[in-house]
Amino acid sequence: METEVVEAGSTVVENLSIWGLFFQADIVVKIVMIGLLLASVWVWAIIFEKLFRFRRVNADADAFEQEFWSGGSLEDLYDRIAGNPGHPMAALFASAMREWRRSAERGLVRLANAGSLKERIEQVMAVTRDRELARLEKQMSVLATIGSTAPFIGLFGTVWGIMNAFTSIAASQNTSLAVVAPGIAEALFATALGLLAAIPAVVAYNKLNGDLDSYAGRLEGFSGEFSAILSRQLDEESVAA
Repeated sequence: METEVVEAGSTVVENLSIWGLFFQADIVVKIVMIGLLLASVWVWAIIFEKLFRFRRVNADADAFEQEFWSGGSLEDLYDRIAGNPGHPMAALFASAMREWRRSAERGLVRLANAGSLKERIEQVMAVTRDRELARLEKQMSVLATIGSTAPFIGLFGTVWGIMNAFTSIAASQNTSLAVVAPGIAEALFATALGLLAAIPAVVAYNKLNGDLDSYAGRLEGFSGEFSAILSRQLDEESVAA
């Protein structure tokens, strides 16, 4: 009798283990579990990629601003990075300098054209800034989507699993805890997996969205400062002419 009790106990433990809950689950619940596990892996991959990316663009921006404000020639700086800006702030600088040079080559840097040239440069920088921010924002919507839908997908698996558990109870006409527990446990496991995917996604989205807004403000500030420099240079050249 003692051996039978131990074996029965070991069976329950095995059935209520993580692998046991998965392999005993209904095919629909299995699909939900696999989908949520894949979503969780995807979330963490995006998180690590974005954290590394934001850290790198901020470091590149620090180095670029140090060189930009060092007093060196902006023309030489543009010549070095025009072919491959490498990061958003450099791309912003290169786009403005490119428009400036094109206008200068066509003889448009005159007092009469000052207003239109300033407007073109600002528009070029705005387009470049939006494009670079869109690249940084890529896959952020995935975090938002998983964060908002994963709990409900897990809940669907839970409801389905509980339905199966009650069906099994009705079929066996046995309401003991040993019969009910595995079905309900596997159903609740689906909810746990949904939260496992959703919580990091929501936290990371809020954090990364704040980082993106901060970097966008930094680009906007640089754009305004550089626009003022070009505007002053334009006024000086127009007056000298």
